[in-house]
Amino acid sequence: MTIKVLFFAGLREALGVGAESLALPSGVSTAGALRDHLATRGDPWVALATTRNLRVAVNQQMVGLDAAVKSGDEVAFFPPVTGG
Repeated sequence: MTIKVLFFAGLREALGVGAESLALPSGVSTAGALRDHLATRGDPWVALATTRNLRVAVNQQMVGLDAAVKSGDEVAFFPPVTGG
């Protein structure tokens, strides 16, 4: 299963990458499992698992970490942001 993963704001800066195509191992079928899988890459990827209030979207729709991820999906991770 291949998906496109996007990283925004501080995550993009911390990881040094804004996007990647990724073939997922079996068993990674939710946004939360994807987050955990990416975090196993070590520093700085651990930020995905430790960022409080991490937001995720699948195919440009805000979802929870329990949302299903399937081949061809676009999954975006971004930290909470504030404005004023």
